[in-house]
Amino acid sequence: MESIILKRQELDEPFYVLDLGVVISLYHQLISNLPMVHPYYAVKCNPEPAILETLAALGSNFDCASPSEIQAVLALSVSPDRIIYANACKPVSHIKYAASVGVNLTTFDSIQELDKIRKWHPKCELLIRIKSPVDGGARYPLDSKFGANPEEVAHLLGAAQASGLAVIGVAFHIGSEATNLDAFHAAIAEAKTVFETAARLGMTKMRVLDIGGGFACNPGFHEAASIIKDAIQTYFPNETAAGHLSVISEPGRFLADTAFTLATKVIGKRVRDELREYWINDGKYGSFGWLSSEEVIAKCGAHILASASHSNNRTYRSTVFGPTCAAVDKVFTGHQLPELEVNDWLVFSDMGAYTTACGTNFNGFNTAAIPTYVVRSDPTS
Repeated sequence: MESIILKRQELDEPFYVLDLGVVISLYHQLISNLPMVHPYYAVKCNPEPAILETLAALGSNFDCASPSEIQAVLALSVSPDRIIYANACKPVSHIKYAASVGVNLTTFDSIQELDKIRKWHPKCELLIRIKSPVDGGARYPLDSKFGANPEEVAHLLGAAQASGLAVIGVAFHIGSEATNLDAFHAAIAEAKTVFETAARLGMTKMRVLDIGGGFACNPGFHEAASIIKDAIQTYFPNETAAGHLSVISEPGRFLADTAFTLATKVIGKRVRDELREYWINDGKYGSFGWLSSEEVIAKCGAHILASASHSNNRTYRSTVFGPTCAAVDKVFTGHQLPELEVNDWLVFSDMGAYTTACGTNFNGFNTAAIPTYVVRSDPTS
């Protein structure tokens, strides 16, 4: 990272460094801990082409939620049967596009969605999206927007059957950055109930269970993996080994977050007594939009280059602003930093999840234009 920053010293743009060695290591960790679960990377988390290409080569499939995401994956010569269109509410034009390129698996949770699919993509296989019966304690819960309630399931399955549509399985998501990992067990139990309901209705035996995402690259992942494996064995004993059930997941944050590092340049400074105020060239309308000040501080490290003011270890209460003219474009405040100067750098680790993907071009600062430099560390070292 330091050598890259030194080479970029003359420029005023932020940039990312993507370590593909981290991505490769995490993918192998994922399939090692959940060997019965096939990953479908959630493109929405970070659609950087290099990570998509690497995951495609490793054998990952893909969770796409829009035509542009589908196009990005197909451009890598990935077969459309490796894509799930995991958006339970789609415009008609998007459904037509999926049909035209052969993406034949999607989710639904309403009669209205079934009507659109019946008219415009009747050959598409379906997963019924259900709500988790237990709160996942997620920072970003999804059940307020997606998922059929238990009392709606039989009616939806019956409507699909009457329309001649093939419902081949069940999908759920306990929420992004979930903390109550027992929600996986409860949701898999609920999915089993849906499988049984379909059987009672005389439908073709379901064969897919989509457990969504929700786990991150932290110590909690091993707990999540243990809970998921136990639940699959409890409610679907021996079915994966026999080839009667395909279990898929939609990891995004797990594979992307820790692989990306963001380097930002100090472009402005103001001193007010003991307070230091700095401006950097990325901010809340860019890569930091979904991050709290506390999270940003945890990711931050000062990277000092050729500043004579760093002759001692003194730190100052500091505020860091983003580059736009919006007063709310404040990255963090009240954190102790050493004295920085214009052209120094602040480096932020673990910046791969919902950063560039959620940024804007407000005030002419285009997050999508932030360059990414790709390196590959040795995951075995």
